[in-house]
Amino acid sequence: MLARRETITLRRLVAGTGVSTMAVYTYFDGMDGLRGAVRQEGFSRLATRLNGLPATDDPISDLAAAGAAYAASARENPELYVLMFDGSLPLPDDQAAGATLQCLIEIVQRAMNSERVDPGLDAVVFANELWMLGHGACMLFTTGVLSFDQVEPMVTSGLVRLYGAAGDDPDSARRSLDYGWVRGLGEGG
Repeated sequence: MLARRETITLRRLVAGTGVSTMAVYTYFDGMDGLRGAVRQEGFSRLATRLNGLPATDDPISDLAAAGAAYAASARENPELYVLMFDGSLPLPDDQAAGATLQCLIEIVQRAMNSERVDPGLDAVVFANELWMLGHGACMLFTTGVLSFDQVEPMVTSGLVRLYGAAGDDPDSARRSLDYGWVRGLGEGG
């Protein structure tokens, strides 16, 4: 209900909770504040999930595992995922949101250090490119434009091309992606 911004009354929201409607104003400064708190919780959960992925000696596989964990979060809670990226709502503390991108940047840096991708790349720019590809795919299936099964092979082929353009061997990238995807979906997903 919150992610779809359905019209809900505070009474309906708190019904059966033993909490007064005034509590929403006291603790969240109204419905937008409550939505922002839910948005914050989504980023906190995603950051925890990403930080729980073990690092391996294959940073491309680790990037795929992070992408799979990200996609699994979106698939398991599509309304929460859409709400997380509603920039019109407040985000009480953007550290969790920043931590999700920072996790990706750190793995990209490991890929650069291992020379699986060009060490001359800008890690932040490349991490953002990966994030945008993955985020776009997640938005397509969370909003019902395409199914997860339609999106997943397109993302994989796009990532193989992106890693190849960044200097990785396409066959190695494909193997790493396949292995990392399975690992990432297995972590809580």
